[in-house]
Amino acid sequence: MQPKQIWANLAVKDVELTRKFYTAIGFTSNEGHNKTNELTSFKIGEDGFVVHFFSHDHFTDPAKDGTTDLSGTNEIMFTLWADSRKEADAWATEVRNADGIILQEPAEFGKGYYGFSFADPDGHKWNVFNM
Repeated sequence: MQPKQIWANLAVKDVELTRKFYTAIGFTSNEGHNKTNELTSFKIGEDGFVVHFFSHDHFTDPAKDGTTDLSGTNEIMFTLWADSRKEADAWATEVRNADGIILQEPAEFGKGYYGFSFADPDGHKWNVFNM
């Protein structure tokens, strides 16, 4: 099997709140997939990795087994590359300003590693690294 593309599908409580959050932190709208209350979509990074955010109701039907309450668990953690410590710090400010939840403040952890982690309004986890 040789997949041509990969993307992520995540469930959210409020599609409009999710749209506002990811727009505020600078993600690129995946045009054509942002016009309903059931879906918002973004392209991330130079390769345009796509993340679709579906309403819980729309997501649950194909999943057939419900969704996870992310308040006390982890589902997956996406990593975003920062070109410098200054850029990682700027991302942290953008996340705070967009009402994201900083899980770990920007800091050095291990030789040559600097960054922070955050959650979006639904608890989807991300980290930003400069290595």
